[in-house]
Amino acid sequence: MKAVICTKYGPPEVLELQDVEKPTPRDDEVLIKIHATTVHIGDTKIRSFKPGLGKVQDALFKPLMRFMIGFRGPRKKILGMELSGEIESIGKDVTLFRPGDKVFAATEMSFGAYAEYKCMPENSVLATIPEAMSYEETAPIPNGGITALRFLRIAKLQKNQKILIYGASGSVGTFTIQLAKTMGAEVTGVCSTPNMDMVRSLGADKVIDYTQKDFTQDPELYDVVFDAVGKASPSDCKSILKPDGVYLNVLKSSGGLKLHLEELQFLQTLMEKGKFTSVIDKRFTLDQIVEAHHYVDKGHKKGNVVILVGSDT
Repeated sequence: MKAVICTKYGPPEVLELQDVEKPTPRDDEVLIKIHATTVHIGDTKIRSFKPGLGKVQDALFKPLMRFMIGFRGPRKKILGMELSGEIESIGKDVTLFRPGDKVFAATEMSFGAYAEYKCMPENSVLATIPEAMSYEETAPIPNGGITALRFLRIAKLQKNQKILIYGASGSVGTFTIQLAKTMGAEVTGVCSTPNMDMVRSLGADKVIDYTQKDFTQDPELYDVVFDAVGKASPSDCKSILKPDGVYLNVLKSSGGLKLHLEELQFLQTLMEKGKFTSVIDKRFTLDQIVEAHHYVDKGHKKGNVVILVGSDT
């Protein structure tokens, strides 16, 4: 099968499309023929070995990152943390899925989504795709969607509360807008001029163009301020919080790395009701993975960047 291999840390050019052995599922695993995956900021941080937490935090975190992921390069050479596709075969003990099921999943630290096939345990963060949704629509949800949900749960966002989302046009930001609206919150999105209409279309009640106005000087006070891109000053953001308000930073407040099946199933229910989807900025093919990483590295993507795998996607 074709897969993108990362043998060392560095620029996008360290990624190479190669032929590798097709995996075989174990007794408790399913074999997924991947139709779509994504490139998000987490993938580029791992590839480049740049955590992006800040100078001091990066210096402290890098030794742990080397221990967890690999010293000179990723131990697991095939990167990619989310996918959608079709189950091709199953192990003899699998009961939750069957061949032909259309699924989407978070591979987490096992990575492996930059390939034509991936084996996953049936009890992993894996669920069936709602009938009305496509592979490319669902591929970005297991990571970015769950991240957004987790932050809103940490914030304990309530109906009629006010939330400001900085970076509202990014992957996590676009998901957060939709989820906050389903929770009955009043949403203010902060983005650049070209993305204002898109942010409004997702349900934002108010949009601030940061190229024209300093959002930290907004006279409104918020119950929750969520920096969905990790670029704003925490002290400045706190100036627009209510006294008992909650400030969250996507890079520093996640509550842990491990994702949960219940979180994906919660989003699956919203998707089935037509209340949750993904915004797709650009689509690339697997052999354009270097170009896709360069694009995400620029830091200006709108929503998600999807990688189409195979000719029948």
